[in-house]
Amino acid sequence: MASFSFSSSSSILFLLFSISIAATSFTPKSLVLPVIKHPSLQYIIQIHQRTPLVPVNLTVDLGGRFMWVDCDRGYVSSSYKPARCRSAQCYLAKSISCGKCYLPPHPGCNNHTCHLPAENTVIQLSSSGEVTSDVVSVSSTNDFNPTRALSVHNFLFVCSSTFLLEGLAGGVTGMAGFGRTRISLPSQFAAAFSFNRKFTVCLSGSTRFPGVIFSGYGPYHFLPNTDLTNSLTYTPLFINPLGFAGEKSSEYFIGVKSIEFNSKTHFLNTVPLNTTLLKIDRNGNGGTKISTVNPYTVLEPSIYNALVKTFTTELGNIPRVDAVAPFEVCYSSKSFGSTELGPGVASIDLILQNKKVIWRMFGANSMVLVNDEVLCLGFVDGGVEAKTAVVIGAHQIEDNLLEFDLATSRLGFSSTLLGRNTNCANFNLS
Repeated sequence: MASFSFSSSSSILFLLFSISIAATSFTPKSLVLPVIKHPSLQYIIQIHQRTPLVPVNLTVDLGGRFMWVDCDRGYVSSSYKPARCRSAQCYLAKSISCGKCYLPPHPGCNNHTCHLPAENTVIQLSSSGEVTSDVVSVSSTNDFNPTRALSVHNFLFVCSSTFLLEGLAGGVTGMAGFGRTRISLPSQFAAAFSFNRKFTVCLSGSTRFPGVIFSGYGPYHFLPNTDLTNSLTYTPLFINPLGFAGEKSSEYFIGVKSIEFNSKTHFLNTVPLNTTLLKIDRNGNGGTKISTVNPYTVLEPSIYNALVKTFTTELGNIPRVDAVAPFEVCYSSKSFGSTELGPGVASIDLILQNKKVIWRMFGANSMVLVNDEVLCLGFVDGGVEAKTAVVIGAHQIEDNLLEFDLATSRLGFSSTLLGRNTNCANFNLS
């Protein structure tokens, strides 16, 4: 079977989305998607899809390979187009599976269409689904607030089954993959509107006030009159050679060299750990990735134990209280002062390519208020089955601006926005 190069894939994407570009003379600089934090600790976006358009709620999977949607229940659309075997769409999706259906044709079940395994990464469940396309509508932005809705025709996704929704938030009908593939949301948006392959995530810590995901160019203006465009520090993104089904991973890895606590006395307390675990080995084990489906940072057991020991040493004689699952290290909330950056604890510093490139996590991101009286260290033990050494979870990236540049393979990060008198809920969505 023929294979397509990088340039061939780009040409296919251009052809697939030429209808969208021709349909309007308006070319946006970027798109904006509001992101709601659900009480289940999943992060939800809403797009409009199909003909006629209907709202579709999707759980955000930062490293997901593509968008998949439940087609078993009430999927009705006059613009639904299944991808026929050996078509350009199938090549682009890297599907090598061609299927038949023995029922009357309907969304998700058509003869001679290609298939891909859709993944529910929240509970690690997968199922094969039909590769297809339909209309998707999202909002553009003028860098200050949303402007007009734009439609993307022939947007590729996987049509999957209802049982794959198990464990997802109520009202959700699929997952939105933002990973490093040619059919992820940012890649398809970039092709449709001639953007750079770049997107920016800003998750809100509030279940009442949404954060945002931008696709396309900056700048990033947040209330009150704060331009965050030049607030980013950059670090390389790495590719894990072994991901789903033996292919290169679509997830986002960064190079953490060491972890330190930076106390109020400016004394650096380095966490003693086996630094070889921080490197990705040839079997795909180790390294540090960023995740939106893990609500909290998950650590390989030896790294977790070293972090906890260093943290408790740093706090001195502050007594612990009973653990509250999933956390093991908890304290009375009265034991800590409150600052604009969260509870008054030492920052946890991820040292990246050198000592000048530091992702600093203050109390708002390192601690979790589980109730009015108990505050816990927001890191969990990944157990003996942990494949990745450090999985930076969603709580640790809330109110941080993260710019993922797929073209240059680098991450721009702000550390917390709270010290800049703003947060991720301060983009004007009105």
